[in-house]
Amino acid sequence: MNKQSFLFLFLLGVVTFSTAQKKKITLEEIWGGEFRTEYMDVLRSMNNGTQYTVLNTTRSPRSSSLDKYDYETLQKAETIVASSDAVPYFSSYTFSDDESQVLLATEVEPIFRRSRLGIYYVYDIASKELVKISETKIQEPTLSPDGGKVAYVLDNNLYVMDLAERTTKQVTTDGNKGTIINGVTDWVYEEEFAFVRAFEWNSDGTKIAFLRFDETEVPHFSMDFYGTGLYPYQYEFKYPKAGEKNSVVTLHMYDVASGAISNVDLNDPYYIPRIKWMHDANTLSVQTLNRHQNDLKLYAVNAEDNSATVLLEETDAAYVDIDDDLTFLDDDSFIWTSEADGYNHLYLYDSNGKLKNQITEGPWEVTRYYGYDEKHDRIFYQSVENGSINRGVYSISTKGKRKKELSTQEGTNAAAFSTDFTYYINTYSSATTPYRFTLHDASNGKLVKEIKDNSALQDKLNGYEIAPKEFSTINVNGYDLNMYMIKPADFDPNKKYPLFMFQYSGPGSQQVANRWMGSNDYWHQHLASQGYIVACVDGRGTGLKGRDFKKLTQKELGKYEVEDQIAAAQKLSERSYIDENRTGIWGWSYGGFMSTNCLLKGNDTFEMAIAVAPVTSWRFYDTIYTERYMQTPQENPTGYDDNSPFNYPELLKGKYLLVHGSGDDNVHVQNTMRMIEALVQANKQFDWAIYPDKNHGIYGGNTRLHLYTKMTNFVKENL
Repeated sequence: MNKQSFLFLFLLGVVTFSTAQKKKITLEEIWGGEFRTEYMDVLRSMNNGTQYTVLNTTRSPRSSSLDKYDYETLQKAETIVASSDAVPYFSSYTFSDDESQVLLATEVEPIFRRSRLGIYYVYDIASKELVKISETKIQEPTLSPDGGKVAYVLDNNLYVMDLAERTTKQVTTDGNKGTIINGVTDWVYEEEFAFVRAFEWNSDGTKIAFLRFDETEVPHFSMDFYGTGLYPYQYEFKYPKAGEKNSVVTLHMYDVASGAISNVDLNDPYYIPRIKWMHDANTLSVQTLNRHQNDLKLYAVNAEDNSATVLLEETDAAYVDIDDDLTFLDDDSFIWTSEADGYNHLYLYDSNGKLKNQITEGPWEVTRYYGYDEKHDRIFYQSVENGSINRGVYSISTKGKRKKELSTQEGTNAAAFSTDFTYYINTYSSATTPYRFTLHDASNGKLVKEIKDNSALQDKLNGYEIAPKEFSTINVNGYDLNMYMIKPADFDPNKKYPLFMFQYSGPGSQQVANRWMGSNDYWHQHLASQGYIVACVDGRGTGLKGRDFKKLTQKELGKYEVEDQIAAAQKLSERSYIDENRTGIWGWSYGGFMSTNCLLKGNDTFEMAIAVAPVTSWRFYDTIYTERYMQTPQENPTGYDDNSPFNYPELLKGKYLLVHGSGDDNVHVQNTMRMIEALVQANKQFDWAIYPDKNHGIYGGNTRLHLYTKMTNFVKENL
């Protein structure tokens, strides 16, 4: 035996011995919270810029307190309010503009993904007086700028309470479940435009702009809930599926003093995804979209006569994204984000909508806009300038000059700034480093103080068999696609391993990112410890590599993304250590749609697939999301049907596990039922599981443990 062979065998023996001494991650540990990551409590910067507040809660005994801390020392300065016999337990809070009052949320219950009902109180900090807003649970209470009034929604109607007089006025009267909604959004706006409160106070509290949704003609959807009683019951709501009628949305202005409501004519826009008052109390900005979502207009509405002027119009051959980055400066010039040059960047416009200059530019994307420090002319943002799988924090002037790298450590950096932009708290993680929280000087990024890390978790994981994520790119179909691979900790290049691929693949998404592990990553580690290679490839249509790469899948969801996953699997199978006859793929939601299609259209490549809560036809999904990428089924029938897996069940050759929650209000279980029926009629055998009353997340109690145990067993038995 030569020296090199002896050395290799010795090192292999050391690795094998070292690996054998470490524990393997178990499913019970993953979903029992054994590897729970510690985070910073949600903090809000105070107006003085030197202090912040945190909501602290305990479960036993059940208590809550709103505490004030100093940035410089990170020490608690005082408790503003705490639950007691006089103050109920509260789960969230909002300050008035002058921070003299706090709105406290109690007895909160969810409606859909973002909407909530609750009993709310206003607490006066100086007098310690507590005022209950309503005896009935309400939605979206919002204090007026002077703190004297609070507007809210009850039973689809808008109300205003005068806190000094303890009187409440009902603003609208036509609200009714299933027909008219005032001041909050309907289901599809909440889910796809990501907001619930659809009313806004102007800067002096004299007017409230609000949206009214008429969902009378929106098709009705119902689903059975089985519960624990003798009879199940139906949950009913309005859900517009692709090509069907949406709510008719209109904009209205309420004059607080007179009580008059007036209508704002915007030439019948199809969608109104954002409204926001300017600093000028008489000017409201309104964003509108056409049904295809490829023509966005930004209006300035004069609240004195409700006249509307177009400030800006943006069009795109595919679609225009909606975000919350619009920021008005003191003179009502504004900062805007756009993909106009092919990448998402920041732009500055004057108050009349004339472009002053492009602030950021380059072949990379701005991923977060944090704010503008007018005193020092600094814009703060996050971007992928240091690599599309990484995130850095930067500052730059409105003229695009004086750019500074603030937090650019390789991995994912995110920032939360103090109100006056003196400090920021940086959240950092990478594939090898759990979340670390540090305080920095916003002028130069200099570290001020370490706040919290997850060293205890890191120490614990040192005792476990953890295989590194190996980041790389893979060239398929003419593109270098981001990829990671997890190999067994005792990987032997002379052996052959089964390949199990994970992906999501939805438009603008990203799974291959240099950040700390989530629960799926721990599951992938568990599988790697059982002898599987796990790989993830972000194909065409995913995000952060430019407009053209993201929007290439327009009108063909499930075509190019599937081609990329199949091609990637084939190319990986050429590697000597991968068994080309043992290739699987899995995904959730859009990823389940993808894994199903991959197993069918790539039936000579994939031997098994798992699909959790999948879309099986985009005809079944909602208007806003689906039509953004596909237009309507009436306009694009082949785009919908050629990539709908229940239209070609006869292609199934491998092993297939199909999972759904029966109470999924988002991707309806109808998708899975239609897939099941198609497979049955094609006489194709498969495995499936329905989780009663569980929503799109399929969780609660032991549900996640049961689901992942089922998926693990399926992988072991079929791959």
